Amino acid sequence: MRIERFSNQRINAVRAALGAVLAVSLLGASAPQVPAVPATATLPDGATYRIEVPTNWNGTLLLYSHGYNAPGDENPALDVDSEIVALRPTLFSRGYALAGSSYAGTGYAVEDGLRDQMATLDEFVRRYGKPKRTIAWGHSLGGLISIGLIERHPDRFDGALPMCGILAGTRATWNQVLDSEFAFKVLAAPEDSTLALVHIHDPAANYQIARRIFEAAEKTPAGRARLALAAAFNEEPGWDPSTPSRPSDRAGQLAAMLRWLENPALAFGFLFRAELEARAGGNPSGNAGESYLDAFRKLPQRDLIVAAYKDAQLDLDADLRALDATPRITPDAAAEAYAKANTDAGATLPVPVLTLHTVADGLVPVGHERNYAEAVPAAARAANLRQLFVNRAGHCAFTSEETLVALESLEARLQTGSWPNLDPHELREAAAAYGDALGSFQNDDGHDVPSAPAFIDFIPKGFLR
Repeated sequence: MRIERFSNQRINAVRAALGAVLAVSLLGASAPQVPAVPATATLPDGATYRIEVPTNWNGTLLLYSHGYNAPGDENPALDVDSEIVALRPTLFSRGYALAGSSYAGTGYAVEDGLRDQMATLDEFVRRYGKPKRTIAWGHSLGGLISIGLIERHPDRFDGALPMCGILAGTRATWNQVLDSEFAFKVLAAPEDSTLALVHIHDPAANYQIARRIFEAAEKTPAGRARLALAAAFNEEPGWDPSTPSRPSDRAGQLAAMLRWLENPALAFGFLFRAELEARAGGNPSGNAGESYLDAFRKLPQRDLIVAAYKDAQLDLDADLRALDATPRITPDAAAEAYAKANTDAGATLPVPVLTLHTVADGLVPVGHERNYAEAVPAAARAANLRQLFVNRAGHCAFTSEETLVALESLEARLQTGSWPNLDPHELREAAAAYGDALGSFQNDDGHDVPSAPAFIDFIPKGFLR
C-alpha cells in the first residue's frame, strides 16, 4: 500500500462505493435488503460510528475495524473497507448487519480503536438488541484491534477474522521496524547525519532526510546492497505489486525489496513513528541485546543479500559487525508498557480465529502470522486457530471472493464446532464459483485488478522479533 493511499485515494474510493446504487445482489440472488439510512452518530470521545442493519437481519453482526490512517488524514467511520466494498450487497443479501467506528484519532490508534469499537457495539445493542453472533474482523491495524477485542471481551465475541493483521503485536512490530531503521542509518547515512531513529521531534524533516539518504544510496551497487540489508531486517519480500508474479531473477527480487523499503517502510520508520511516540509518551522500542550477526542467519532474504554484497564487492560480515558494535537504543519504560498494553498479540485465544494474509506483504510481513501462532497456547491453537494464505504481492490485496470464502469458513466453524475443509484447492474452487463480480482486488492506485483466486499452502518463516 503506497503512502498516498492512506489519504485521498482511499477515502474517495470509500465514498464512491458507499454512494453506489446497490439494488441487485452480485451473486444473482434476490435484491439485498439494504437499510435506507445507516445509523451514524458521534461517540463521547469524538469518534463517529456507522451501523447498517438489513431488514432480513440474520442475527449476526460483523464489527469492522479499519486499518491505519496517516496522521491528519480524513477519518470516516467505516463498517466495511473500500477494498472489499464489493461485498456489501452480498453481505446484506445474506442478512449480515455491519458496524464500525472511525476511532477518535488517526495514526497508530489501537487504544482508540479498542475503546471506540466496544462503544459502537454497545450502541448497536442499545438500538437493535444483542446479536446472536458477533464477529470481529478488520484489516491491518484493524486486524490487531480485532484480536485485542476478543482477548479483552471474550464474552462479547464469537469469532474473529483478522486480515493482513499486525499479529506480532505492537512491541515486536516496532522493534523490527527499529532494526531496519538502525541498519539504514548505520550503513547508508553519512557519519554526520542528523537522521533520528527515535524521539523524532520534526517528523516531516526527518522523513525527507531519510529519503535523501535512500536516493543517494540507490545510485550505486554498494548502496543498493546496504539498502537491501536494511530492508531484509524488516522482512521486506522480493516481490511487490508492480509485477503479477514473483520475479524469478535476483535483480528483480532485490528491486522489489527496495521499493517496499522506499514506500512505505521509510515513512513508518522515520515519519509515522513520531505519532506513536506522542501517544506512548516516549520511545516504545529498542534493540539492546540484539545481535545482528545472529539475526542475519534467520532472514528469509539472506541468500539475496549475500549475492548483492558479493556483486558489490562488499564485506557483509564487516557490515554486520559494524551494526553489532554500534551503541544500542533502549525503550522508555512507560512507552514500552503502553505498547504492551495496546497491544501485544497472542494470549488465550478464547474464540475461533481465522487469519488471512498475502505471502508477499511489505507493510505487514507474513511472518506476523507465525509469530501469532507461536504466541498462543498449543491446545487453543489446535482448536481455535487456522491461517489462510494468498499467493499475491501487496498489503491486504485480497479479492472480495477470497474474503467471502474466508468469512464462510469461519462461519462454518462457529456453526458446527469443527473447522471445514481448508484445502487451498477447495478454497480456490469455492471462490471461483462466485464469478467475475467479486474476483478483483484494489492495487496501490486504488484501481480494481481482476485476479483468479490464489489460496496456497504456505508456512511463513519466523518473525525476527
